[in-house]
Amino acid sequence: MPMTKTKTKTRSISLLPLLAAAATLAGCMSQGGPSARAMTMPGAVAQLSPTQGNQAKGTVWFTQDGLRVNVRVQVSGLVPNQEHGFHVHEKGDCSAPDAMSAGGHFNPGGQPHGPQSAPHHGGDMPSLKADAAGNAQASFQLSGVTIGTGIDGLLGKGVIVHAKPDDYTTQPTGNSGARIACGVITAS
Repeated sequence: MPMTKTKTKTRSISLLPLLAAAATLAGCMSQGGPSARAMTMPGAVAQLSPTQGNQAKGTVWFTQDGLRVNVRVQVSGLVPNQEHGFHVHEKGDCSAPDAMSAGGHFNPGGQPHGPQSAPHHGGDMPSLKADAAGNAQASFQLSGVTIGTGIDGLLGKGVIVHAKPDDYTTQPTGNSGARIACGVITAS
């Protein structure tokens, strides 16, 4: 059955908005703008809740950036003007009142505990430094881990904020003390 001009025009007109959107998207992607980058970078988030008797809470965002993972942190309820150890732990389980259910540090490479500038656990992160109001913000990169579920994947792991600073030498924990906040890393 032959097509009429009316049907042809209707089909052509209905495709115009789709073609315009595709052209705009292609332009953004060719310029490497934030829209294109955001669409290709997997992300994850952990909502930190206080453990029993503590007040620390916050959010940790993870974004895959090539071979590294960008981390952005906002935490409140910390001891003012103090450093707090900060680690990814092997289990995404915050069910115990003291968060011991999260297990030890995430360590897919079998490395000793240490700072980012030396051999270290995949879950070793820089300590958080609280301001005078007990708030901490930080941004940094991790290597040796990915946002995924593989052996080096962060998804499903726990994030812990500790009561004391990390000394980066005591094995295997950094002598960071009690766990004052816990969250589970989930895809965002």
